[in-house]
Amino acid sequence: MLVLSGGTGTPKLLGGLRQLVPDEDITVVVNTAEDLWVSGNLVCPDIDTVTYLFAGLLDTDKWWGIAQDTYHTHEALTSAGHDEVLRLGDRDRGTHIMRSEFIRQGASLTEAIERTARMLGAGANILPMCDEPVSSMITTDSGTMHFQDFWVGQRGKPEVLGVEYQGAENTTITDAIRQAVEREDNIIIGPSNPITSIGPILAVKGMIELIGSKHVVAVSPIIGCEPVSGPAGKLMSACGCEVSSRGVAQCYEGLLDVFVVDERDGLGLRDVGDMGVAVVSADTMMTSAGKSKALAEVVMEQLV
Repeated sequence: MLVLSGGTGTPKLLGGLRQLVPDEDITVVVNTAEDLWVSGNLVCPDIDTVTYLFAGLLDTDKWWGIAQDTYHTHEALTSAGHDEVLRLGDRDRGTHIMRSEFIRQGASLTEAIERTARMLGAGANILPMCDEPVSSMITTDSGTMHFQDFWVGQRGKPEVLGVEYQGAENTTITDAIRQAVEREDNIIIGPSNPITSIGPILAVKGMIELIGSKHVVAVSPIIGCEPVSGPAGKLMSACGCEVSSRGVAQCYEGLLDVFVVDERDGLGLRDVGDMGVAVVSADTMMTSAGKSKALAEVVMEQLV
């Protein structure tokens, strides 16, 4: 089973899938365009959320970071006048230090993430979308900034004028991803932001062609005209996409075989069906482990 993932909605679906499938049978290709070097170490927010989920460490109240982490290092740095755009926990920072040391020693990002995940006890196969650096850059009325500066530093307040995947033109598909995709008949696109979570993965050179021959099932992160969480609506509008399940399906046009929309989204059921994609309704609000499992069961029923 291979899943394309960002850092919030899709990990909730992964939590349901792993109740049905052994962790070692799950491969997750994860967005890295939100990665950022902070205080000398590479932070990979979406990778870390997925890794901590499979390692049993994730803070599932926030859906990022390690449960019951402390923040002594961050607080000491802040009190000394050192600014960090991300509030990093102490154990979480240890992950970033390990990964960054592997990279400084010559490991690729794929190798560094695999080694770190194994050390933390994650059983799934967790792959970065590429080894080359890519950054989601948000053009706003306050200037162009990294996604983390926009979403965390500016709390998503500036008006968004456009989004660019800086560095995507220099990417190549890793051998690990190519081999993983070739082993699978199905690809699942999780309910993550289609612009800054799934969009960068699809922007990797050759990725659309690689997965286009597979049976692709996606879950919408939109209900009606509102995203379940995060800045997806604002970013979709800035990119000229309708803020709806139909707009999400258009972001994945040419890839989708089945699209799962929320059972309350009558607009999505009608409009996406008009696009020639098979549409399935389900409760996509994963507010509990049981609801995540129920949605995962619906998704698995759509696989070939």
